Amino acid sequence: MADERVDALSIKLQDGETADKLKEEYGKVIENIMAHTVSAKLKNTDLSGDITAGSVNAKRFVNITGKEYGTARKGGEGQKVKVEPVIVPVNDKTEYMEEVEELDIQAYGVDGLIERRTANQQASIEAELEEKFFAVAKESGTAFTPTSTTDVADEIEEAIQTIETTQNDFVRGVPRNMIEVVMTPNYYGKLRNKIAQLPSPQANVQGYESGIFNNVVINSDVFLPDGVDYMVMVKGAVAQPTRLSVYAPKKIELSDATAFGAFLYKGTKAVMPDLIIYKATA
Repeated sequence: MADERVDALSIKLQDGETADKLKEEYGKVIENIMAHTVSAKLKNTDLSGDITAGSVNAKRFVNITGKEYGTARKGGEGQKVKVEPVIVPVNDKTEYMEEVEELDIQAYGVDGLIERRTANQQASIEAELEEKFFAVAKESGTAFTPTSTTDVADEIEEAIQTIETTQNDFVRGVPRNMIEVVMTPNYYGKLRNKIAQLPSPQANVQGYESGIFNNVVINSDVFLPDGVDYMVMVKGAVAQPTRLSVYAPKKIELSDATAFGAFLYKGTKAVMPDLIIYKATA
């Protein structure tokens, strides 16, 4: 009886069913990252191109200026559509490869082992993507110095208005529903009692909190770069295309261990650096 149980639990990881199980679990990893992380809801998704080709493109359209009626008819053509393309290279590669001994497979079973390890890898991938997203946002954004720091509510409102009132070739002011603030937990705590909307269960899945302050979403996140109290940015200001490639399970030569995991391909680049500001820690 004992032998039958061991045989049932030690299904080889190399079989076709296990490969399908891995793809299914890694599919859930990407879905969960999109639901759990702050950066996932802020990143630019208006991208064109094939990520497997090594890069994708984001575009910013220049504002059109009104001309006197009849200008196009007189000139025989309308104004050219001006576009500023932003190429996002997908040149950042990391791997999440693990090896397991046959005894571990027997202890947990194939399904249980895969679910445990992909759940752990998900947390690591989330942390990596968050850190890189906000690191690039800081590198590309502009340092913000509030005129007064005696009242945190006034300070954050001033930062929001700095983005809201931006005017250049691409924007003529930004609606507040397109702006979000990301704070360290410490700074978020200073504003906590002034946030009008309590965090919803969906916004607190990973322990992050989100609320509404003066019609702007405020987020708490532990992955801001060191030395930054908060960032204010427009949704879509940073692009971060990602792709997971699943490694089919294979036996490691001259051992009773099997390797499996995934490779993560990504690129992170600011598309709208003019719409990102951050406050450095005093």
